[in-house]
Amino acid sequence: MTASTTAPLTGLRVLDLATLFAGPMAATLLGDFGAEVVKIEHPGKPDPSRGHGPSKDGVGLWWKVLGRNKRTMTLDLSKPGGRATLLRLAATTDVIIENFRPGTLEKWDLGWPELSAVNPRLVLARVTGFGQFGPYAHRPGFGTLAEAMSGFAAITGEPDSPPTLPPFGLADSIAGLTTAYAVMTALAARERTGEGQVVDMALIEPILAALGPQPLWYDQLGHVQPRTGNRSPNNAPRGVYRTADGTWVAVSTSAQSVAERVMHLVGRPELVDEPWFASGAERARHADVLDEAVGGWIAARTRTDVLAAFEKAEAAVAPVQDVRDVMADPQYQALGTIITVDDPELGPLRMQNVLFRLSATPGAIRWAGRPHGADTEEILTELGLTPDDVTALRAQGAL
Repeated sequence: MTASTTAPLTGLRVLDLATLFAGPMAATLLGDFGAEVVKIEHPGKPDPSRGHGPSKDGVGLWWKVLGRNKRTMTLDLSKPGGRATLLRLAATTDVIIENFRPGTLEKWDLGWPELSAVNPRLVLARVTGFGQFGPYAHRPGFGTLAEAMSGFAAITGEPDSPPTLPPFGLADSIAGLTTAYAVMTALAARERTGEGQVVDMALIEPILAALGPQPLWYDQLGHVQPRTGNRSPNNAPRGVYRTADGTWVAVSTSAQSVAERVMHLVGRPELVDEPWFASGAERARHADVLDEAVGGWIAARTRTDVLAAFEKAEAAVAPVQDVRDVMADPQYQALGTIITVDDPELGPLRMQNVLFRLSATPGAIRWAGRPHGADTEEILTELGLTPDDVTALRAQGAL
C-alpha cells in the first residue's frame, strides 16, 4: 500500500482558544494529523505555556512542542471587534476548543447559542477543572487538583510517606488525549446528524477512568487501595531494582509464565513450587521473599548483563531511563519517536513525533510552535478583512 500524502484530518478547521495544557494538547493532536489549527491568544497575555519551563534565547521550549502545527493570531474576545471576529471565524470552523471558567464565554455573548447560530455544525469542546455544572464548577481548576481529587495521589508513594503528586502534567495529558477522542466522537456523530454539539470535559474525570476499577472495588467490597510504593497488590516480583553499576531496572511479572521464568533465571526455581506462587495476588503477599531473590541477583550484575539475561530468558524487564537514555534508545530510534524539526527561531529541534503511526495517511510535524500572533494579519485577510478593518481592530485593542 502506498502511503497517501494527504493527512486524515486535512480540511478540518480548529480554533484553539485554550491555555496551558489539556485543551491546547488536544488541538496539537488534531493538528499533527492534518487539521488546520489556529491558536488564538490574548494580545497582551499569551498562553502561559510559552513561559513554562526552560527557555533558550528567551524562547520557551515547551511551547515549541505544544504549539506545533498551529498558526497563531491574537484576539481579545472581550472587545466588540474581537467578539465579531471570532463569530466570523466560527462560521467556517469545525471545532473550537476552550478552557475558560464556566460562564466566561457567555459573559462575552459567545456561548453555545451564539456560536451554534452562526454554525450549526460546530463542535465546541469545553475543558475545565470540574465541568460546566456542579458545586465546584466555578472554582479555578488545574491538573494538580485533579491528581489529588481523583485518588491518584492517595495511592502513589511509599506506604509510610505522604501522598505523591506526579512531577509533570499527568491529569492534563490524559484530559488532552481524551478531549481529542471526544472531539472526533462528536465529529463522527455530526456525519450522521448534520449537527454539532458541546463537549463537556472535566479534568477530574479522565484520570479517574485511568485509575481502573477502584470505584467498583469500593462499591462491591469496601476496598480502598493503599499506597504500596513500587509494589503491586496484584503480582510480584514487581518493582525497580538496583544493578551492580548503580543503575536501575524495572521488572514486571503480570503473567504467571513470566514470573516462573524470572525465578528460574535468578536461581530460585524452588519458589515456583510453593503453593502461594500460583496466583499474582498470593505472590504479592510474599513480595519480601521474591524481592530479596530478584534484587540480590540483579545487584550482583551490571545493567547490560541483567538486560541480556532477562531477554534470553524471555522475562519482562526494562531499564529505568532518564531523558538522555530515551534520546539514544534504539527502540525509540527504530520507531522514529523523536524527530528533528527545523525552526526559524532556534534552528533544528528534537521533540516527540506524532503519537501513532498510520500506514496509509500518516501525520506529520510541519512546524514547531510559532511566535505570539505571528499569523494574525494573514488569517484575517483570508477571512475577508481589509487592511482598514485590521487597523480598526488594532486601534480598538482587539488584536
